[in-house]
Amino acid sequence: MSDLRPDLAIIAGHVPRGAKVLDVGCGDGELMAELRRSAQVDARGIELDARNVSAAVARGLSVVQGDADTDLANYPDHAFDYAILSQTLQTARAPDRVLDELLRIGRRAFVSFPNFAYWRVRLSLLWRGRMPVTAALPVSWYETENIHQLTVDDFRAFVAERGIGVEQAWFLNGDRHTSAAAANFRAEHAVFLLRR
Repeated sequence: MSDLRPDLAIIAGHVPRGAKVLDVGCGDGELMAELRRSAQVDARGIELDARNVSAAVARGLSVVQGDADTDLANYPDHAFDYAILSQTLQTARAPDRVLDELLRIGRRAFVSFPNFAYWRVRLSLLWRGRMPVTAALPVSWYETENIHQLTVDDFRAFVAERGIGVEQAWFLNGDRHTSAAAANFRAEHAVFLLRR
């Protein structure tokens, strides 16, 4: 699992053997392939980008082309043990509805996202007056798919307002864990395990 992006490694390490998983915005299927290999997980995926769908299917994975904003409504309630949304929430047109669908489809949901309140992002805005380009946000503002920037504290408030339970949360600075207490400032990425 060491080759996985740090947030994906956390998710892969916490999905139990034999679980049924839907990876929403699965990219080229890297996480799905690892889950299938290491934990015999029944993994399915949905991905918007046709090139990524082709790459995932070429790996022998069950992936369909679809849009998280519109196509999750086609899945039945509790069809999966886990629904995964890694680095995709901030790209959704209606992230609140996508999260509702995720928690309807899966008994639990993993959600990971870049933290726009990370201190390097703040410093870039303060000193340079420009949108940052960092390891977590590697492209310029005009190239990014991110349309809803959020912070760790925004997400914590969002789930609390909706009565969504947080079973676990991990906060990352690169590939290192950081404390929950200062996560809004110190974490580059966050991973939450949610349930209704």
